[in-house]
Amino acid sequence: MSEATALQTEFDKGTLVSLGRQAQEFAAAAKAGNTLRAYQADWRDFREWCEAHHFMSLPALPHTVALYLTDRAATLKPSSLARRLTTINRAHQAAGQPSPATMQNAVVSEVWKGIKRKKGTAQRGKKPFLTPDLQLIVAELPQDLRGTRDRALLLAGFAGGFRRSELAALRVEDLETTPDGLIVRLGRSKTDQEGEGRPVALPFGSNPQTCPVRALRGWLEQVGIAAGPVFRSIDRFGRVSVKGLHADSVGYLVKRAAGRAGLETVDYAGHSLRAGLATQAAMNGAGELAIMKQTGHRSLATVRKYIREGSLFRDNAATKLGL
Repeated sequence: MSEATALQTEFDKGTLVSLGRQAQEFAAAAKAGNTLRAYQADWRDFREWCEAHHFMSLPALPHTVALYLTDRAATLKPSSLARRLTTINRAHQAAGQPSPATMQNAVVSEVWKGIKRKKGTAQRGKKPFLTPDLQLIVAELPQDLRGTRDRALLLAGFAGGFRRSELAALRVEDLETTPDGLIVRLGRSKTDQEGEGRPVALPFGSNPQTCPVRALRGWLEQVGIAAGPVFRSIDRFGRVSVKGLHADSVGYLVKRAAGRAGLETVDYAGHSLRAGLATQAAMNGAGELAIMKQTGHRSLATVRKYIREGSLFRDNAATKLGL
């Protein structure tokens, strides 16, 4: 082999190693951080369970997976168990091993069918806020700085169908004033990992007390926020932070506002705003595409879940009985 050929071969090896490392980084970036952490926690739980019961976790046998499912079914929901199956399969695929947790393995399939039949697979989410709920909640907010902020957050979150993370990440630079209201230009979100962004229109409300545009402008003007995060924490002395709220704080503020209005706080969470927009819009006759455009949902099945909920009485045959 000539010296030039040897150098080229060595260069190619170095390039391949570098490309392989980059490929791993890109593959890791393909999943959101929360999703990756969930997979890691799932795999850690399966591995520790196998160690405690003297089973191999990698490669695992289908019989081991069936016993693991049976044990965890006592404490986990079917949706969580389904994610564990996915995690186990992906770990084996990454290691070049046969997947033991697929439905092609009869012992796993039969146990999984039995769990679903016995426990059911319906997801019990938090209740959506409807317009009357928001009217009640807003009316009960205190007339202080926190009340002004919470009013803006609740009404904007409801009208925009925003996720908690989207509300927490909202910046003044994302807002564009128009004659009809505000255009909120969202950046990266759960279903927009490439960061293309999307515009969301917030129209003026017919009632000044529940108008999301007036509430948002009122909060920014009262505090004098001209740039940076829109929603910020406020300490006990009434000082507004320069940093934005954490996404988890949105859920806390929603629950606190619901409790102040006499609603059961356990029934509501940050998602109640987003689910509420979809449900109330469906009740008022909005179409699937219009709802998806506002919320940014990409799954028609998910949106239809809210539409079915909102249409239970509007398209109910029992209303035609004359009772």
